[in-house]
Amino acid sequence: MSSTWSWLGSSSKRIGCMRPAARKAGQGRSAETWTQDVCTGAGILSGMYTGRTGRSRSVRPADSTPLPQMRTAMKKAQYEQRGPVPQDVIQAVEFQTPPLAAGQVLIEVLASPINPSDVLTLTGEYGLLPPLPAVGGNEGVGRIAEVGPEVTNLKPGQTVLLPIQGGAWATHMVAPAKHLIALPDGADPKQLAMITINPPTALLMLSDIVELQPGDWVIQNAANSAVGTYLIQLAKLRGLRTINVVRRESAVEAVRAAGADVVLVDGEDLGKRAREAANKAPIKLGIDAVGGLATQHIAQSLAEGGVVVNYGAMSGEACQISPASFVFRDVSLRGFWLSRWFQTATPARRAEVFGEVTKLIATGKLQARVQATYGLDQIKEAVTAAAAGERDGKILVLPNGPV
Repeated sequence: MSSTWSWLGSSSKRIGCMRPAARKAGQGRSAETWTQDVCTGAGILSGMYTGRTGRSRSVRPADSTPLPQMRTAMKKAQYEQRGPVPQDVIQAVEFQTPPLAAGQVLIEVLASPINPSDVLTLTGEYGLLPPLPAVGGNEGVGRIAEVGPEVTNLKPGQTVLLPIQGGAWATHMVAPAKHLIALPDGADPKQLAMITINPPTALLMLSDIVELQPGDWVIQNAANSAVGTYLIQLAKLRGLRTINVVRRESAVEAVRAAGADVVLVDGEDLGKRAREAANKAPIKLGIDAVGGLATQHIAQSLAEGGVVVNYGAMSGEACQISPASFVFRDVSLRGFWLSRWFQTATPARRAEVFGEVTKLIATGKLQARVQATYGLDQIKEAVTAAAAGERDGKILVLPNGPV
């Protein structure tokens, strides 16, 4: 039996897989039903194709009368070079997908976020860079528009998670059906579009760096970022308490509204204020996405033997920590990169993490703020907004209009 969860596993067990009876009947799944099917799997999302210039496709929603053939302009946000101003190198261009081969499906892209890694990819500063020309966007959600020959595990109208291989900023893409994950019906596509990168990053930094128990304190900066917001919610679900650091006073209320226990504005005396906020209880884990002196401020907040984990450099500066923190207080600094975790995690662990994340998002227990949405023709404006500071939510691309 084929599995729509092949990116998470090549074993016979699957997570979120449709029950054979429901699949045979062509039925969708509610979030409640879907979350009862969590099991195990392995692998990584892969196998995406985007073509060159516009094409028409007939689209048949699930369990409905086929729509008449109609002409639709397909577009993708493409860049042929990289440069210091990310919005200057990308533009929307028309393209055409090839006829579907056996085992392939045509996906209508519903939503895709613009992450910091996407911006760094456009400037050439990210750790993995695709060959040029390339299409932007590394995660998202779409709807099956057409299935090719020999596809039995998916049907038109189903919502699926896009493969992690770039090219999400497009109206359509072609992908192997076996590499796609069918998502539950009824969940917000905008929230589903953000499943793949930021939620597992937040979850893994809470679970894989330091052994934490309910009631323990964690401190993080960039708390108003998407990862920061997810981390606040996940920590609360686990009984952990959070000290959340922001760089401006105007961000405090939004972070507090997300469920933060304590919100502080960064500064030279952050360590003293953080320890007071925790009533001098030991703070074992510090999470840093800013770099520069902000890393030192997090380190100064930690108890002896505490760990700082860095996953970004929003300041554009290298992490700075005084030798005194290393030598006299045994504080350590390490990094986290989700791409590397994908390479080293066991199949069962990957299945566990993404099963938990998707269940929480599908049932509304884990959400990220969305500041603004843009159409594909507004890709330059969207990238400009995503690259700017002082945002209080995610920037999303909606290639086929509002969802």
